[in-house]
Amino acid sequence: MARILITSALPYINGIKHLGNLVGSMLPADAYARFARSRGHEVMLICATDEHGTPAELAAHEAGLPVEDYCAQMHEVQKGLGLRFGLSFDWFGRSHSSQNHDITQHLYKKLDENGLLEEVTTRQVYSIDDGRFLPDRYVIGTCPHCGYERARGDQCESCTRVLDPTDLIGPRSAVSGSTRIEIRESKHLFLRQSLMVDRLRTWIDSKTDWPLLVTSIAKKWLDEGLNDRGITRDLNWGIPVAYKGEVRPGFEGKVFYVWFDAPIEYIGATMEWADATGGDWRRWWREDQGAGDVRYIQFMGKDNVPFHTVGFPVTLFGSGEPWKVVDYIKGLNWMNYYGGKFSTSGKRGVFMDHALELLPADYWRWYLLANAPESDDSNFTWEQFQSAINRDLADVFGNFVNRVAKFCAARFDAKVPEGGDYGPLELETIAALETRLGALTGHMEAMEFRKSAQELRAIWVTGNEYLQKAAPWTVFKADSVAAGASIRFALNLGVLFATLARPFVPETADRVAGALAPGGTASGWPESVADAAAQLSPGAAISVPEVLFAKLDDEQIASWKARFGGEDA
Repeated sequence: MARILITSALPYINGIKHLGNLVGSMLPADAYARFARSRGHEVMLICATDEHGTPAELAAHEAGLPVEDYCAQMHEVQKGLGLRFGLSFDWFGRSHSSQNHDITQHLYKKLDENGLLEEVTTRQVYSIDDGRFLPDRYVIGTCPHCGYERARGDQCESCTRVLDPTDLIGPRSAVSGSTRIEIRESKHLFLRQSLMVDRLRTWIDSKTDWPLLVTSIAKKWLDEGLNDRGITRDLNWGIPVAYKGEVRPGFEGKVFYVWFDAPIEYIGATMEWADATGGDWRRWWREDQGAGDVRYIQFMGKDNVPFHTVGFPVTLFGSGEPWKVVDYIKGLNWMNYYGGKFSTSGKRGVFMDHALELLPADYWRWYLLANAPESDDSNFTWEQFQSAINRDLADVFGNFVNRVAKFCAARFDAKVPEGGDYGPLELETIAALETRLGALTGHMEAMEFRKSAQELRAIWVTGNEYLQKAAPWTVFKADSVAAGASIRFALNLGVLFATLARPFVPETADRVAGALAPGGTASGWPESVADAAAQLSPGAAISVPEVLFAKLDDEQIASWKARFGGEDA
């Protein structure tokens, strides 16, 4: 049994997340965590709301709430939506927690003691009309490298180049749109990343199993010259630049930059979990206290990769303490909406709350994971969504379970049939499924969710092909014992299929298991199809589940396209 620490990139606090955010980190992290648990591993799945920075202040102002109240409310909203989507976090914390204050300030102190922080007087953008300094991301303009016209002052979303606000062409305030901005001086702390280039390169070069997406972004940063980076901002909301209550002289009214404290919240959230449960966070994060045998996996979108391959490792390495650093990063591309970005203001795309108004979570989980943006960007369309639900879930998985359960109820008094032996057809099906189980297990171990979904669907198809060949409804007329053996085999397959589907559609998997195996069966990932095909006790009672997945019709799809936007809407 391994010990696996899994962290998902933190969803930002300023609003409900859209489906692209969900599939970009949180959902695949959950699917892998569920798989790892089913393999018998000890898993710690951590996430939290990312609550600091100007966007939180602006969102709170727009909502007419103090920023602290706004963040507390939105944390509960996001936590609730995660639970409704079946995200099985061991802890969903808050970057504004007292624990994150403590650990962020501790690491700041260690970096300072080790000579990795430098006070620098910077020239920053000040908006005259807004009456405030503008954080990097709240200055927008044209990227000098690729010409993207809405590049932010910290990073261009189009080419991913790291920027300084003064690099932008035609800069303006993202708050008010005002171009009446000027440069003023302000003192800040810079993390001396440039001193850590050799260590970072050696470390990244050692990660030969990382996705090309991740290593190419990380090496691009190093190859272009890794600059020292400011870790403080002129804001009121955030973690003060202090240690044990003592504010650093000259840094009154300043806080740590959100990109400094947000990754540290992975540790902070585990500390929150420990305080709430009596657990030991150190055995997950301190190599001198038990974390040496932990495998640490991070899930994130490609825009977060630089901060997790450079900034956060520099913080941990630079502390001089034995912190656990990431072993594997699952970086994902973006899921777009009809070729463009999801947009709250433009009312384009589906957000988590609206998705659950339309359909249960498992519909969305299946489609998103089966179309995860792994090798490149993917594209949500209502037509593809309809096809995936109808073809995969309703016609294949749902159809198999419901046909078998209904026939068992009608002809065998809703009990697992007794008598009869498995014959050549059952043995042939077991052999085919053994091969596919090995492939599915390999894809899940590799965190290849699209391939896993394809293999899982093929497993379901194999079950339906078996039913067609065995034809128990026809055989029953002449040989009820032989038909019963076929149904017993198929019921066992139904439980197997549910077990394999649990990382993708957990609520449905539980419904199937509860109907076909109410007395309980091994819930772990199967090592053998042959064993799984004999797990139900003859004579045990079953029930017929309600329709697992309702088909989506053209009228529904047309109305949703009209509501949420789409190619023809």
